[in-house]
Amino acid sequence: MLEAVISAVQLLISLDQELYRIIGLSLLVSASAVVLAALFGIPLGTLLGLKPLPGVKAITIAVYTLMGLPPVVAGLFIYMLLSRKGLLGPLNLLFTVEAMIIVQTLLATPIVIGLTAIAVRSKGKEIRETALVLGAGRMLLLRSLIHEARYGILGAVIAGFGRLIAEVGAVMMVGGNIEGHTRVLTTAIVLETRKGDFALAMALGIILLLLALLINSVLFRLQAGGSSGA
Repeated sequence: MLEAVISAVQLLISLDQELYRIIGLSLLVSASAVVLAALFGIPLGTLLGLKPLPGVKAITIAVYTLMGLPPVVAGLFIYMLLSRKGLLGPLNLLFTVEAMIIVQTLLATPIVIGLTAIAVRSKGKEIRETALVLGAGRMLLLRSLIHEARYGILGAVIAGFGRLIAEVGAVMMVGGNIEGHTRVLTTAIVLETRKGDFALAMALGIILLLLALLINSVLFRLQAGGSSGA
Protein backbone atom coordinates (compact mmCIF):
# COMPACT_ATOMS: atom_id res chain seq x y z
CA MET A 1 0.00 0.00 0.00
CA LEU A 2 2.84 2.39 0.87
CA GLU A 3 4.48 1.62 -2.46
CA ALA A 4 1.20 2.35 -4.22
CA VAL A 5 0.84 5.73 -2.47
CA ILE A 6 4.41 6.66 -3.39
CA SER A 7 3.79 5.55 -7.00
CA ALA A 8 0.62 7.63 -7.17
CA VAL A 9 2.43 10.76 -5.97
CA GLN A 10 5.30 10.14 -8.38
CA LEU A 11 2.90 9.66 -11.29
CA LEU A 12 1.09 12.89 -10.53
CA ILE A 13 4.18 15.07 -10.06
CA SER A 14 5.97 13.55 -13.05
CA LEU A 15 3.37 15.14 -15.34
CA ASP A 16 3.25 11.90 -17.29
CA GLN A 17 1.49 12.72 -20.56
CA GLU A 18 -0.27 9.37 -20.88
CA LEU A 19 -1.55 9.48 -17.30
CA TYR A 20 -3.02 12.95 -17.70
CA ARG A 21 -4.53 11.96 -21.04
CA ILE A 22 -6.27 9.04 -19.30
CA ILE A 23 -7.46 11.32 -16.48
CA GLY A 24 -8.73 13.86 -19.02
CA LEU A 25 -10.61 11.20 -20.96
CA SER A 26 -12.14 9.83 -17.75
CA LEU A 27 -13.43 13.29 -16.88
CA LEU A 28 -14.64 13.94 -20.43
CA VAL A 29 -16.65 10.72 -20.62
CA SER A 30 -18.23 10.94 -17.16
CA ALA A 31 -18.89 14.70 -17.30
CA SER A 32 -20.46 14.47 -20.77
CA ALA A 33 -22.64 11.55 -19.69
CA VAL A 34 -23.85 13.24 -16.50
CA VAL A 35 -24.68 16.45 -18.42
CA LEU A 36 -26.73 14.44 -20.94
CA ALA A 37 -28.37 12.51 -18.10
CA ALA A 38 -29.29 15.81 -16.45
CA LEU A 39 -30.74 17.20 -19.69
CA PHE A 40 -32.97 14.16 -20.06
CA GLY A 41 -33.48 13.25 -16.42
CA ILE A 42 -34.31 16.55 -14.74
CA PRO A 43 -37.35 17.41 -16.93
CA LEU A 44 -38.61 13.81 -16.83
CA GLY A 45 -38.04 13.56 -13.09
CA THR A 46 -39.84 16.86 -12.55
CA LEU A 47 -42.87 15.67 -14.53
CA LEU A 48 -42.81 12.36 -12.66
CA GLY A 49 -42.65 14.17 -9.34
CA LEU A 50 -45.58 16.41 -10.25
CA LYS A 51 -47.96 13.49 -10.80
CA PRO A 52 -49.73 11.80 -7.90
CA LEU A 53 -47.78 8.66 -7.03
CA PRO A 54 -50.58 6.11 -7.65
CA GLY A 55 -51.03 7.40 -11.20
CA VAL A 56 -47.42 6.74 -12.16
CA LYS A 57 -46.73 3.73 -9.97
CA ALA A 58 -45.55 1.47 -12.79
CA ILE A 59 -43.24 4.13 -14.24
CA THR A 60 -41.84 4.91 -10.79
CA ILE A 61 -41.12 1.24 -10.11
CA ALA A 62 -39.44 0.91 -13.52
CA VAL A 63 -37.25 3.97 -12.86
CA TYR A 64 -36.27 2.72 -9.40
CA THR A 65 -35.41 -0.67 -10.90
CA LEU A 66 -33.23 0.94 -13.58
CA MET A 67 -31.42 2.95 -10.90
CA GLY A 68 -29.78 -0.35 -9.98
CA LEU A 69 -29.18 -1.45 -13.57
CA PRO A 70 -26.06 -3.66 -13.63
CA PRO A 71 -23.35 -1.98 -15.75
CA VAL A 72 -22.63 -5.18 -17.68
CA VAL A 73 -26.28 -5.41 -18.71
CA ALA A 74 -26.22 -1.79 -19.91
CA GLY A 75 -22.93 -2.52 -21.69
CA LEU A 76 -24.37 -5.60 -23.38
CA PHE A 77 -27.44 -3.67 -24.56
CA ILE A 78 -25.38 -0.83 -26.05
CA TYR A 79 -22.87 -3.29 -27.52
CA MET A 80 -25.65 -5.12 -29.36
CA LEU A 81 -27.16 -1.83 -30.47
CA LEU A 82 -23.87 -0.51 -31.87
CA SER A 83 -22.41 -3.77 -33.20
CA ARG A 84 -22.10 -4.28 -36.94
CA LYS A 85 -25.42 -6.13 -37.11
CA GLY A 86 -27.10 -3.86 -34.57
CA LEU A 87 -29.69 -1.18 -35.21
CA LEU A 88 -27.06 1.60 -35.03
CA GLY A 89 -24.23 -0.48 -36.49
CA PRO A 90 -23.85 1.71 -39.63
CA LEU A 91 -22.78 4.63 -37.40
CA ASN A 92 -19.55 2.76 -36.49
CA LEU A 93 -19.66 3.96 -32.88
CA LEU A 94 -18.54 0.73 -31.19
CA PHE A 95 -15.16 1.02 -29.42
CA THR A 96 -15.27 4.81 -29.49
CA VAL A 97 -15.46 7.53 -26.86
CA GLU A 98 -19.00 8.27 -28.04
CA ALA A 99 -20.07 4.70 -27.22
CA MET A 100 -18.66 5.08 -23.72
CA ILE A 101 -20.61 8.31 -23.21
CA ILE A 102 -23.81 6.65 -24.47
CA VAL A 103 -23.57 3.72 -22.06
CA GLN A 104 -22.73 5.95 -19.10
CA THR A 105 -25.67 8.20 -19.97
CA LEU A 106 -27.90 5.12 -19.90
CA LEU A 107 -26.62 4.28 -16.41
CA ALA A 108 -26.93 7.79 -14.97
CA THR A 109 -30.28 8.90 -16.41
CA PRO A 110 -32.53 6.68 -14.20
CA ILE A 111 -30.66 7.90 -11.11
CA VAL A 112 -31.21 11.54 -12.06
CA ILE A 113 -34.87 10.90 -12.93
CA GLY A 114 -35.61 8.99 -9.72
CA LEU A 115 -33.87 11.35 -7.30
CA THR A 116 -35.22 14.44 -9.08
CA ALA A 117 -38.75 13.04 -8.80
CA ILE A 118 -38.25 12.50 -5.08
CA ALA A 119 -36.89 16.04 -4.62
CA VAL A 120 -39.74 17.59 -6.61
CA ARG A 121 -42.39 15.46 -4.91
CA SER A 122 -41.17 16.64 -1.50
CA LYS A 123 -41.76 20.24 -2.57
CA GLY A 124 -44.59 19.70 -5.02
CA LYS A 125 -47.71 19.94 -2.88
CA GLU A 126 -46.72 23.16 -1.16
CA ILE A 127 -45.51 24.87 -4.36
CA ARG A 128 -48.51 23.67 -6.38
CA GLU A 129 -50.98 25.04 -3.87
CA THR A 130 -49.20 28.39 -3.72
CA ALA A 131 -49.00 28.58 -7.52
CA LEU A 132 -52.70 27.83 -7.91
CA VAL A 133 -53.62 30.54 -5.41
CA LEU A 134 -51.48 33.03 -7.33
CA GLY A 135 -52.90 31.91 -10.68
CA ALA A 136 -49.54 30.72 -12.05
CA GLY A 137 -49.45 28.80 -15.34
CA ARG A 138 -47.95 25.36 -15.85
CA MET A 139 -44.57 26.61 -17.10
CA LEU A 140 -44.21 28.97 -14.14
CA LEU A 141 -45.15 26.12 -11.83
CA LEU A 142 -42.45 23.90 -13.37
CA ARG A 143 -39.81 26.63 -13.06
CA SER A 144 -40.81 27.28 -9.46
CA LEU A 145 -40.64 23.58 -8.59
CA ILE A 146 -37.21 23.15 -10.15
CA HIS A 147 -35.97 26.27 -8.37
CA GLU A 148 -37.23 25.16 -4.97
CA ALA A 149 -35.94 21.60 -5.43
CA ARG A 150 -32.64 22.65 -7.02
CA TYR A 151 -30.42 21.39 -4.21
CA GLY A 152 -32.10 18.01 -4.21
CA ILE A 153 -31.71 17.95 -7.99
CA LEU A 154 -28.02 18.81 -7.63
CA GLY A 155 -27.79 15.89 -5.24
CA ALA A 156 -29.25 13.68 -7.99
CA VAL A 157 -26.55 14.88 -10.39
CA ILE A 158 -23.86 14.22 -7.76
CA ALA A 159 -25.17 10.68 -7.27
CA GLY A 160 -25.19 10.13 -11.03
CA PHE A 161 -21.62 11.35 -11.38
CA GLY A 162 -20.52 9.16 -8.47
CA ARG A 163 -21.96 6.13 -10.27
CA LEU A 164 -20.13 6.99 -13.48
CA ILE A 165 -16.63 7.99 -12.41
CA ALA A 166 -15.90 4.55 -10.94
CA GLU A 167 -17.71 2.49 -13.61
CA VAL A 168 -15.62 -0.09 -15.47
CA GLY A 169 -17.62 -3.01 -16.89
CA ALA A 170 -19.84 -1.18 -19.34
CA VAL A 171 -17.18 1.20 -20.69
CA MET A 172 -14.79 -1.68 -21.24
CA MET A 173 -17.44 -3.61 -23.18
CA VAL A 174 -18.28 -0.79 -25.58
CA GLY A 175 -14.98 1.12 -25.49
CA GLY A 176 -12.55 -1.76 -25.71
CA ASN A 177 -9.85 -0.22 -23.46
CA ILE A 178 -7.79 0.85 -26.48
CA GLU A 179 -4.53 2.54 -25.54
CA GLY A 180 -4.41 6.17 -26.60
CA HIS A 181 -8.05 6.09 -27.65
CA THR A 182 -10.60 4.73 -25.15
CA ARG A 183 -8.54 3.88 -22.06
CA VAL A 184 -9.79 5.54 -18.87
CA LEU A 185 -8.66 5.22 -15.26
CA THR A 186 -10.94 2.31 -14.35
CA THR A 187 -10.04 0.23 -17.40
CA ALA A 188 -6.33 1.04 -16.92
CA ILE A 189 -6.60 -0.33 -13.37
CA VAL A 190 -8.07 -3.57 -14.69
CA LEU A 191 -5.31 -3.84 -17.29
CA GLU A 192 -2.47 -3.28 -14.80
CA THR A 193 -4.03 -5.77 -12.38
CA ARG A 194 -4.17 -8.42 -15.10
CA LYS A 195 -0.52 -7.70 -15.91
CA GLY A 196 0.38 -8.26 -12.27
CA ASP A 197 1.53 -4.68 -11.68
CA PHE A 198 -0.49 -4.29 -8.49
CA ALA A 199 1.43 -1.25 -7.24
CA LEU A 200 0.64 0.72 -10.40
CA ALA A 201 -2.97 -0.51 -10.36
CA MET A 202 -3.34 0.62 -6.75
CA ALA A 203 -1.67 3.95 -7.57
CA LEU A 204 -4.18 4.53 -10.36
CA GLY A 205 -6.96 3.58 -7.94
CA ILE A 206 -5.73 6.16 -5.44
CA ILE A 207 -5.64 8.80 -8.17
CA LEU A 208 -9.21 7.88 -9.14
CA LEU A 209 -10.37 8.20 -5.54
CA LEU A 210 -8.63 11.57 -5.16
CA LEU A 211 -10.23 12.78 -8.38
CA ALA A 212 -13.69 11.65 -7.28
CA LEU A 213 -13.14 13.21 -3.85
CA LEU A 214 -12.13 16.54 -5.35
CA ILE A 215 -15.06 16.79 -7.76
CA ASN A 216 -17.68 15.55 -5.30
CA SER A 217 -16.35 17.90 -2.61
CA VAL A 218 -16.86 20.86 -4.94
CA LEU A 219 -20.37 19.72 -5.87
CA PHE A 220 -21.23 19.03 -2.24
CA ARG A 221 -20.05 22.48 -1.18
CA LEU A 222 -22.26 24.00 -3.84
CA GLN A 223 -25.21 21.97 -2.62
CA ALA A 224 -24.59 22.47 1.10
CA GLY A 225 -23.75 26.15 0.72
CA GLY A 226 -26.85 26.82 -1.32
CA SER A 227 -29.03 24.85 1.05
CA SER A 228 -27.76 26.72 4.10
CA GLY A 229 -28.28 30.03 2.37
CA ALA A 230 -31.77 29.21 1.18
